[in-house]
Amino acid sequence: MSIGTESLWHPFAAMESVKRSQTVITRAEDVWIWDAAGTRYLDATASLWYANAGHGRREIADAVTAQLGKLDAYHLFTDFANEPALALADALAARAPMADAKVFLTSGGGDSIDTAAKIARAHFALTGQPDRTILLHREHSYHGTHGLGTSLAGIPGNRVAPPFVPDVVQTAWNDAEMLEETLRELGPERVAAFFCEPVIGAGGVLPPPPGYIEAAAQVCARHGVLFVADAVICGFGRLGDWFGVDRFGITPDLVTFAKGVTSGVQPLGGVLASGAVAAPFWDTPGTVLRHGQTYSGHPVACAAGLATVELYERDGLFARADALEGPLLERLQGLADHPLVTEARGGTGFLGALELVPDRPGITGRVANAVREHGVIIRPMVSALGFSPPLTATEDHLDQLAEAVRKGLDQVA
Repeated sequence: MSIGTESLWHPFAAMESVKRSQTVITRAEDVWIWDAAGTRYLDATASLWYANAGHGRREIADAVTAQLGKLDAYHLFTDFANEPALALADALAARAPMADAKVFLTSGGGDSIDTAAKIARAHFALTGQPDRTILLHREHSYHGTHGLGTSLAGIPGNRVAPPFVPDVVQTAWNDAEMLEETLRELGPERVAAFFCEPVIGAGGVLPPPPGYIEAAAQVCARHGVLFVADAVICGFGRLGDWFGVDRFGITPDLVTFAKGVTSGVQPLGGVLASGAVAAPFWDTPGTVLRHGQTYSGHPVACAAGLATVELYERDGLFARADALEGPLLERLQGLADHPLVTEARGGTGFLGALELVPDRPGITGRVANAVREHGVIIRPMVSALGFSPPLTATEDHLDQLAEAVRKGLDQVA
């Protein structure tokens, strides 16, 4: 059901048209969502990449309710803590892909990116390398829309409201030799960190070329540059493991996370820092990182996170993602013969994309709207359609997805 709106300003929306009609979602369960008219849709994007455990998980809701009855809210500034934040930090550190991990909790992915950038620069300032301020990112990258995230945007359309944060440089998305060359041109002694999504998400679902992640990590290690794995989309099972980089066998210096940590039920994110990166802050008397969010480590959000971590392990959802990444790619490859499709991508995690013909402006939005008419929600991106169903999906759901997408493509063609 579409209704008019006079006051709600939607993110990433052309409000001149949205203000006349919007789709009001009223209910969700597992892989399904319903609008105000009672129409059911397959949520083939897990909302914004986050409902990894499926919608309506009673276990998470019960944990939230129980925590509200004990401690509804309190901050973590200075020496204050709460039990869910302490427990979740321990749980995440125990599953981290680096040794002696420390966990800085935030309110979401954009907060986590800003936090990681500040930690990286402050780390070098505290260790006698204050000239290491440059932050590297890749073409097509998406690192949120906060100040530093906008500066790190590899999607040109997302670089809004300049001037941007200085000392941010872009490199090729798929070439570790070019990363090395970029470092040499800049002077590695001036570079603090390299931000890398294991699979580029909003920039088009671009799996890395074989060996790229491993080679890029080696380049960073040779030059003393911190490797920041952006696991906001790729973490919590989307690539079949906890933080997205686990399957590549590398050891990052920092990891940003959000979204799937609570399956989207509560806004929560954070940064994992290796013991070596955290040491100047943890071991030097009087050293303070003057940074944080009001809701960092919110007890209710952390209770949701703990329940979600338990669900992933109890239900074997990461193994399920591993098992479904191939079938999803097969369904997308089955659509590659359509005249509007130029490429099917996937196979590295339970997510994928269809690249569409480049000579039809606005085609991704038109196809996504047509697919919605056939009962499936997909994500229109700059030049591609994105797919990232909940990890609870089945192959029958993938068949429904493929059928609806073909009908939508035909409708637009």
